Amino acid sequence: MKVVYPGTFDPITAGHLDIIKRAAGIFEELEVAVVNISSKSMIFDTEERIALVRKSIEEAEITGSIEVCSFEGMLVDYMRRQNYELFIRGLRANSDFEYEFQMQLMNRRLAPKITGIYMMPSEHNMYLSSTVVKEVAKFEGNLKTLVTPSVEEALKHYYRRN
Repeated sequence: MKVVYPGTFDPITAGHLDIIKRAAGIFEELEVAVVNISSKSMIFDTEERIALVRKSIEEAEITGSIEVCSFEGMLVDYMRRQNYELFIRGLRANSDFEYEFQMQLMNRRLAPKITGIYMMPSEHNMYLSSTVVKEVAKFEGNLKTLVTPSVEEALKHYYRRN
């Protein structure tokens, strides 16, 4: 069975990689689907995020049948077009639960055959988010345990320019 792991991955973190590694060990096929949106809060464009996800999976030595792609619009529309029925999301805290709970109910209304399952990251990644990583990078903090070397370099390059 194929499962989709959607997200902005701006940037991909050790928490995302934790979910990818565990999902790749459970499911026959995993598609990491990078949301193609443009926003002032995004620091990397879609192609950069796809490249960083691919490189990070390689650097983290995660194996399995993993595909990385992008999609536009609503997840349920993308999944219907691809004939997918299952997606995974990570849950860190109550705020994640509340958001994902609302989204699951709306997704169920829009596409009853599509289901989400939720995975908690390992304890040492529970606090980790792309927003936190960007904040640490902005102030030149230590990123070694938060992201892969390629993401660390991309973040340093971004904040040197801006």
